[in-house]
Amino acid sequence: MAFSQSSRARLTSHDLGRFPGATLFDRLGRAVCSAGCLPRKELFEAWEVARRVRRLFRGGRIVDLGGGHGLLAQAMLLLDNSSPSALVVDTSLPPSSARVHAALAEAWPRLAGRVEFVARPLEGIHLQSTDLVVSSHACGDLTDRVLDRAVSARAAVAVLPCCHDLATCNWGSLAGWVDRPLAIDILRALRLEGQGYRVWTQTIPAAITPKNRLLLAAATAVAMPAATSAAIPAATPAAD
Repeated sequence: MAFSQSSRARLTSHDLGRFPGATLFDRLGRAVCSAGCLPRKELFEAWEVARRVRRLFRGGRIVDLGGGHGLLAQAMLLLDNSSPSALVVDTSLPPSSARVHAALAEAWPRLAGRVEFVARPLEGIHLQSTDLVVSSHACGDLTDRVLDRAVSARAAVAVLPCCHDLATCNWGSLAGWVDRPLAIDILRALRLEGQGYRVWTQTIPAAITPKNRLLLAAATAVAMPAATSAAIPAATPAAD
């Protein structure tokens, strides 16, 4: 049977042989396998989002809203060590988030003490303009709430929207030309531009998820250090 990157099956020690190399991704895969609790899809999704975000934005505290296990935030710390710390926020954190962090910190001791997990609504989190706000598969209007919080602080932001709720999300007058979920995301990008943000629209591989549109934005008044597209390769050699 083919190894599907979109599978929700857990990665366990039985999958270690699927990540045999010395690249950063393979090392991350082995650490996730040793934790034994993450869906396969979550690993591939977090990696593809993290490396695309890091091609554009360096440094800043990483704030992962609706972050669950916090794999995205920690992958971003591994890709760019200039970020001082990461904050993972969710209304209810998975009990296994501690196990995932312990497995990653064992493989990369420099992660220890740099990742904080907080169980509270995202509206209760204080953001700064120097933060880098991320959210992967923010369902329904959670994407809009994440964007609103980032804009209120003039922070850079990257979201991978999911499960577009047609009852709560705005598709404007575009539904006659494009499907409504796409219309919702187009309006999100336009709204950010109207709020003084520079916007980038990208995708992650559809083999991982059909909800693969990645929206990135940075306030034009806030100069964030940018990386060249060659700075973060698809498979980064291991380096501690």
